[in-house]
This record gives sequence, structure tokens and C-alpha cells, in this order.
Amino acid sequence: MTTCSRRNFLKGAVATGAAIGLTPDLMAFRWFGRKPSLVDPDRKLNIACVGCGGKGASDIAGVSSENIVGLCDVDFGRARDTFSKYPDARTYRDYRSMLQDLGDDIDAVTISTPDHMHFPIAMMAMHMGKHVYVQKPCAHTIAEARKLARAAKAYGVVTQMGNQGHATDDTRRIVAWIREGAIGEVREVHLYTDRPIWPQNGPMPEAATPPASMDWNLWLGTAPYRPYPADGPHFRWRGWWDYGCGALGDMGCHIMDAAFWALDLRNPLWVEAVSDAASPDMTPSWSIVTYQFGARGNRPPLKLVWHDGGKMPPRPPQLEEGRSMPPKDGGQIFYGSNGCIMAGCYGNSPRIFPETRMREVGRPKQMPPTIKGGNFQEWIRACKGGPAAGSNLVDYAGALTETVLLGNLAIRAGKRITWDAKSMRCVDNPAADAYISHPYRVF
Repeated sequence: MTTCSRRNFLKGAVATGAAIGLTPDLMAFRWFGRKPSLVDPDRKLNIACVGCGGKGASDIAGVSSENIVGLCDVDFGRARDTFSKYPDARTYRDYRSMLQDLGDDIDAVTISTPDHMHFPIAMMAMHMGKHVYVQKPCAHTIAEARKLARAAKAYGVVTQMGNQGHATDDTRRIVAWIREGAIGEVREVHLYTDRPIWPQNGPMPEAATPPASMDWNLWLGTAPYRPYPADGPHFRWRGWWDYGCGALGDMGCHIMDAAFWALDLRNPLWVEAVSDAASPDMTPSWSIVTYQFGARGNRPPLKLVWHDGGKMPPRPPQLEEGRSMPPKDGGQIFYGSNGCIMAGCYGNSPRIFPETRMREVGRPKQMPPTIKGGNFQEWIRACKGGPAAGSNLVDYAGALTETVLLGNLAIRAGKRITWDAKSMRCVDNPAADAYISHPYRVF
């Protein structure tokens, strides 16, 4: 994208815009050739927020130190409490209407919707020159993650993905220990989660009438049309391929983060998965996904194994009798040639085992700088000219999301996938390429 001509970029962007509903006036690309404005550090950002119930409520609270000027949610009933907290903000059901209406009155956008709408909303906001905070995974497909990273670089906007653990000192401690050789050479990592904690791997529910407070067409957005489910879509949308990315999509960008960062993991050679036979509609109720990475510089090849649905990795031999593994809700295990590191779901409470090795190593000698205020404030400072956010789409989050979603591709393919990252295709299984991207419904 750095050497992309204006004509070629416009050609690709117009195709994307048509797919996600950008109007002709927004396709004028008035931004091209100039970067969006960074905000003066002494001024508050004007932020528009898409998704106000559930996770959206906490994300909005995370940026509430700034001016919340626009709130958008397809279900005004679920959003009511959030709306009441920001009475001066204008409210909308359709993100396209909000962004076009508020236009130059906003500096940045937060996106806290089901996974399938991350890409179209983020792409439209970036196209308009708005800085973007988007929940994890930043995209619904591998192709979308790649496009978002490239677009963020081309548009010059400030971005951040909502894997909050990336900004914690606990994750930084893991990174420092591994890079300082505290446990020697790392060749294997195991990750696990108790997700899914919502119904998965079953038939689609019976149809019902949406609540009067909801616009079901807007909730579906770019996804294929389906009737409103009898027990509602909220939270359990994660278990439908049309809208979510299963347990991997829900927790992978959290639990894989420290390994991805510390061990410079990019572009696995192959990925394979076993699961309880995911259906065309629903994600599996459990899976074990193995990623094989090649050597990276002076780092040796590495195997990373993901376990979900309550499937647990073996107990590490370095863990002394009487000590327990991190809780079943999620954990990380790094196996080195001289000990192992264990941590919780978000990298919390990391510790080296055996205990004798922990006492020898002590605290890391040089940790990455502490992020004051967490990843929300990190993004806000970046929008005001501060250092780039750590989980920005260009340098980090786009590639992390691609890696996470490759696991889902292997689950759906049902066999080992040899991955060509440069051309973004499955070398030995062309049929699996169908899961790299998907069409968009016009809504």
C-alpha cells in the first residue's frame, strides 16, 4: 500500500465501498494525499461510538474522559442505560447515518459490535479520516484483517484493537522474560480457554419477531438474511459463523497475544484442527488447533496449540506437586529449555516454574514501558500525537487477527492447511480458500 498509486487504491476502495454501503459522496476520497488531523493534546477528542449495550457500554466508559458526541446502536432498548449517561450525545440506529451526519464534528470512532460488522464500520470511519478503536478480533475474515491493516496505513489514521491485556505490565513481564532468555529457548506454547460459554454446534433456533426497540435488518448488516432467532442473538451470536468467530475469535486475541508479541509469531507454515465437527452454520463446541511456525531469525521453529471448550493441555512437568494450573477459564504455558512460564487468560499473574528457576531469574531486567491508563488511554494519547498504540492495526493487531482466524479456517476445512501468507491462499486445499473472505449483503 505504501507504493500504491491513487488510481489503483481508489479502484480497490470503490469495490469495498460498494460492498459495505458507502455512498457516492463518501467515495470522493477527499482525504487522499493528506493525513487526518491529530488532536491538540490540550483538547478532548470528539468520539462517536457504535455499539452501546454489553461490551459497548464498557468501551464507551473506557473513553469517557473525552467528549462522547454520537451514540449508535441498532437496539435502543439495550442501549437505553448508556444513552442516559451521555444526554448531550446524538443517538442513531445506523452507523452510516451517524458518520455522515456528524462528519467533521468527530475525530474518532469506537466499534463494539458483533464481529461481522467490525470491518465495514472501521473501513468507513477510516475512509472519512477518523481514528478507530475496534474490538477484537478486528475483523470477521482473514481478508478483512489484511485490508484493514493496509487501509489504516494508507489513510494514516490512529488505530487500536480491544485486546486490553496488551497494555498490561503482566503481559510485558512475559515478553521481557522470554526475550531475556529467562526460560531458555521456547519451542512450544499451549493456550486454553473454557469458551464457549454460549450455545454452539447445534441447529439454528426457531424464528421469532424482533423486539420493537430493535432494527433487525441493521443488526444483520452485511451478513446473509436470517429470521430473528427465538432466544435472541445477544452474546450467543459468537457461535454462528455468519456473525462471530467462536471461541477462538472471542478469546484468541487475548490469550495468544503474549506469545505473538514475545516470540515474533507471523505467518504460520501450517495449521490443523480437530473439533466436534463444526456445522455450516455453527462453530464447534470444542476444538484443538495446532499452529506450526518456522524459524524466525535466531529463534527456532515453534509449535503453538490452542485448546477450547474445556479441553486442557497436559500438566507441565515443571509444575511442582501441590501447585495448580491457572484456572480453567483460560491460561498460557510457555515451554522453554530451562523452565516454563505460566499465566492466566490475559497474561495475568505470570510465574516461572519450577520455583527454583523463578528465584534464580527474579524480575525482568528491562520491561517494555508501562502504559498508563491501559489501552484506551494509550489510543487516546496516540490520537493526540503520542506514541503509536501498541495493538494498532498496521503493525500488530491486523497480523494477530489473521493468525487467530487461520485457526477457524482450519476448523472449517477439516484438514491441515498449508498457508501462503503472501498470496493469502491455502496451498494444498484450494476449496478452503472459500473461508478466507465472504460476500456482503447490501442492506
